[in-house]
Amino acid sequence: MSGSTGVRVPGLRAPVSVCLASFNGECYIAEQIESVLVQLLPHDEFIVSDDGSSDQTVDIIQSVGDSRIRLYQNKSSLGVVRNFERALQYAQHDYIFLCDQDDVWFPNKVGRMLAELAVALMVVSDCRVVDANLQTMRQSFFALRGSGPGIRNNLWRNSYLGCCMAFRRSLLAKALPIPTGAPMHDIWLGLVAQTSGRVTFLPEVLSLYRRHGKAATDSDGVSNYSRLQQLTWRWNLAVALLLRFGFG
Repeated sequence: MSGSTGVRVPGLRAPVSVCLASFNGECYIAEQIESVLVQLLPHDEFIVSDDGSSDQTVDIIQSVGDSRIRLYQNKSSLGVVRNFERALQYAQHDYIFLCDQDDVWFPNKVGRMLAELAVALMVVSDCRVVDANLQTMRQSFFALRGSGPGIRNNLWRNSYLGCCMAFRRSLLAKALPIPTGAPMHDIWLGLVAQTSGRVTFLPEVLSLYRRHGKAATDSDGVSNYSRLQQLTWRWNLAVALLLRFGFG
């Protein structure tokens, strides 16, 4: 992974890379793309890694016709974790935002999170949980999940929500590759950031977190997986952290 190629223009903020992993997202992806692009500057990039969509997702992305969008199509399906990892590998700038294909960003999200990244390695913002039609289900994901920093807390009950995360590029040198035992990319990135620097949980709602029947994760903070599977994932994450960063 190369360093940032963006040139800092006087009076403009630092360039950002927004990384979206898409898969059969034709229902909502246009709305999400629009909500992101309106707050990006000409020197930003919007990376989309598509995991072999069989619907109109790729056509919708290409039809936007914005030069800031860089679309990559996987030759074979990688799954959610590896698809996000692939998107991150393409990122060129020093400030990276993760983006889901079915949410809606508020117009001040990039600016607010960049301000927090001035003193933090990672920032996790709050979001409003909504249904497929953007009707409110929960006013605050933080309140629903008890979100906050801490390795032990998040191993027990993960509150690192990828679509609400932004971080400095330096995190990737420690976090990639994502270990095979990690259940999702976001909890691994959050835990690595927690071991490496300051993580800020920003109690401001900066996006709508859309939950619907085709969502890749559970809808209301309650896992559909067995207790044994959850415990196995936690064990795998703890072991992976120890192997990556040592026992000292």
